[in-house]
Amino acid sequence: MSNTFGNIFRLTTYGESHGVAVGGIIDGVPAGLELDLDFIQSELDRRRPGQSAITTGRNEGDRVEFLSGVYEGRCTGTPLAFEVRNTNQHSNDYDEMKSVFRPSHADYTYTAKYGFRDHRGGGRSSARETLSRVVGGAVAKLALKQLGISVQAYTSQVGNLVVGKSYQELDLSLTESNAVRCPDVELAAQMEELIKQVKQDGDTIGGVITCVAKGVPVGLGEPAFGKLHAMLGNAMLSINACKGFEYGMGFAGVGLRGSQVNDIFTGKNGKIGTLTNYSGGIQGGISNGEDIYFRCAFKPIATLLREQPTVDLNGNDACIKARGRHDPCVLPRAVPIVEAMAAMTLLDAYLMNKCTHI
Repeated sequence: MSNTFGNIFRLTTYGESHGVAVGGIIDGVPAGLELDLDFIQSELDRRRPGQSAITTGRNEGDRVEFLSGVYEGRCTGTPLAFEVRNTNQHSNDYDEMKSVFRPSHADYTYTAKYGFRDHRGGGRSSARETLSRVVGGAVAKLALKQLGISVQAYTSQVGNLVVGKSYQELDLSLTESNAVRCPDVELAAQMEELIKQVKQDGDTIGGVITCVAKGVPVGLGEPAFGKLHAMLGNAMLSINACKGFEYGMGFAGVGLRGSQVNDIFTGKNGKIGTLTNYSGGIQGGISNGEDIYFRCAFKPIATLLREQPTVDLNGNDACIKARGRHDPCVLPRAVPIVEAMAAMTLLDAYLMNKCTHI
């Protein structure tokens, strides 16, 4: 079960960073859905390595091949299986790490849990696994589009550089106009320079990704243990390097009073809405029809291209300096991953909600 995400729309992933391939099986795809292969590939291209000077130099084409569940361009409703072959592994770069534990990586916990470890690129703990999530998310986006639901994420902070505007004040169409994927173009240039400097120093840096879902109908989510924000939080915190999740006003609301943040209901043309949206589109764990927006905090990536103290398999003091090709900042490539996980969560919640009443 730890390799499967979702309830009705379910993605099971497989593969390792330096194995033969990475792929997945998607269950619950609505029959008849047109499988836009160009769109799915374009989503993968947004996540793939080697796309700019501020991402890892690993050069993977990441071409997806669908093996089942599609006929004459449409999904049959049966399991949709897909695969992406790994073609540019440099496994030798990790030979020196075979007997030591990299600081803040999953090396030690994996070894302690399983008694066995694939040291090449981190194995299943590698962010290459998220490739499968992007494919699943692209399929979910195609289904959500038919329902009038859109999902868009963007980089809103790198280090101490913070976008000072809300998503409503930004032109989100500019997100893909720069390598950082920030719709504030001037700030994006500063973010890019900061990431380049960090990379030159052999260091890494973190930040925040903001995501907005529009057109979500009222009623998605459950009252108790299946709250929609809990589902989204579970999805986001399963992404490599994601260390925090907040939706709506989030932590900023703790210093305010209820009279300042209550979302007042209003009725226009027979439709109920709210004057404000501090709740982030979710109340009582259930979507209320307003925009859903949330933020994800990503830590600086643990792999540093500089010497660090550590211990070996026997607990003896050691020193390590990573080799290979690594991202100095995860944010640019994590934007499509956040969108993918949000899209799969919302589609899953929509399909579950169809069974609540007649």
